[in-house]
Order: sequence, then C-alpha cells, then structure tokens
Amino acid sequence: MSILINKDTKVVVAGITGGQGSFHTRKMMSEGTNVVAGIHPKKGGTNFEGPDGAQVPIFTNYADAVAETGANAAMIIVPPKFAPQSIIDAADAGIPFVVCVTEYIPVLAMARVRAVIDKSNTRLLGPNCPGLLTPEESKIGFIPWNIAMKGPVGVVSKSGTLTYEVVDALTREGIGQSTCVGIGGDPINGTNFIDCLELFENDSETKYIVMIGEIGGNAEEMAAEYIKENVSKPVFSFVAGSSAPPGRRMGHAGAIVEGNSGTAEGKFKALSAAGVTVVKNPDLIADAVKAYIKENE
Repeated sequence: MSILINKDTKVVVAGITGGQGSFHTRKMMSEGTNVVAGIHPKKGGTNFEGPDGAQVPIFTNYADAVAETGANAAMIIVPPKFAPQSIIDAADAGIPFVVCVTEYIPVLAMARVRAVIDKSNTRLLGPNCPGLLTPEESKIGFIPWNIAMKGPVGVVSKSGTLTYEVVDALTREGIGQSTCVGIGGDPINGTNFIDCLELFENDSETKYIVMIGEIGGNAEEMAAEYIKENVSKPVFSFVAGSSAPPGRRMGHAGAIVEGNSGTAEGKFKALSAAGVTVVKNPDLIADAVKAYIKENE
C-alpha cells in the first residue's frame, strides 16, 4: 500500500505549459503518473503534448478540469504571486489533495491560504517542497523515480535534497519505500510530520518510518511527543543543521535558531526520549534501518 497517492491518482497540473511545469509534467508522465489535465487561464481548449505524443487537455479552471476528467489531485507549479490563489481555487473545486512545489510564497499569503484550507476538505502538501513519490505507482513533484523502490519504509522529510539522499541510500541497501513525502520547510505549510506519521502508522504495509528534520521551529519536538503516544512502528531520524550558528538562516525559511529554541541538539534529545533511533549523519540512516531489520525480523 501507500499513502496519499497511488497508481489510480488522477493529477491536474497548474503551470503545465511553463518551462519547469512542462519539464516535470513530462517526467511524471513518463514515470507512470496519471496526469489527466492542465490549468492555464488563457489556454483552455488546447492540449499539452506529453511523452510519445500523449495529449493532455488544458482547462481555464479547476472546476471544469475536475468535471471533465475526475482529477483528484493537483500539482501547482506556478510563480509565487499566483500560487496562493491557485491553491484556494483547487480547494474550492473540491480537489482532495493539492501539492504546491512553488517556493518564495510570502508568509502572510500562506497564512491566508491556511485559513481557507483549514475550513475545506483539501489536504495541502507544501509549498516549497519536492512533492512525493509512491515507488512504481505515481509521483507528484521532483523526487527522482530511479532512486526509489517499492518496500516497507515510509519516508517523510523537510529537506528535498536529504530526501533524495536517504531514499537512494535505502534503495542501495535493498530496502524499499512505501511512500516518500517531502513536506517542505516553510514556516506555514500544509501537511506536517504528525500528519504523515499518522498516515504511515495506519498504513498496513509501512513497517518502518524515517523522519528527516532540520533546525528551527518545534515541529520535530511535537512529532516526538506524537510518536511517544501514538506510533507503534520503529522510527529512525536525522536532524539537519547541527553546525548552524545561532540566528543564522540555513536554507529554508523555517530553519532558523533563536537562542536555545529550535536547535538540532534539542530535537535529537526529544526524539531519542520518544524511543526514536537518532543518527547524527544522514548516511547512517540506511545502516540503522538495515541493522534493525536484521536483528528483529
């Protein structure tokens, strides 16, 4: 099984005709994702040409795309000034799962989006995230298809690059993944660690969970509390940014340490206290999972 997406997921892409949108849409289609529609306010009625000449209809709005194609997921890959309204429009059209990969969306704009999303039946992943991948079935976003393989490890990460690194390391050890989810590191986003932990806990074929955090905020500490009370499956974790100077932004908008708040060490301690196997280097996660499986299976 998997979480959030599978081979039956029907994806509509907002930004399908842009440079990045067209590139990643074709990649997704060539790797098995069922892209059924595109969105462009001025190109409705035309088609997007995918791999091997496949034609994807373009609509001016989500409502028409859903009505005509049955789309039940969306990828938003449009410029930052358009992305917030695109998320809201997708939710208004009743799309249950929206992935926004756009970065540089202002915090105030995302606060307004969250106010809408929280009152809807739509789950948002992102923004500023690499998306997600269910190996051999479907992907929305950027996670490389060829580094993953189907298996029992659910992966959730704030960092796109570290997602790729850890998934690749697991695969090279012959350890597959159920679903790999990049939640992004912006201070206001949609799906968080706890959401994914709950989904993985309830997924019958996910036997192990890998959680990759980073400095800043308290998401990892909150996840640790949740794991302690609610997660029965083995969890393995790494927190990036242990060498970051206090007060220095490190990549993501949320990755900033202020005084004693949000430090890697504090997160390590909270996760360890919750029974999580914590490693101090991402290269060691696959080794830790492999050792656990060998000892317990």
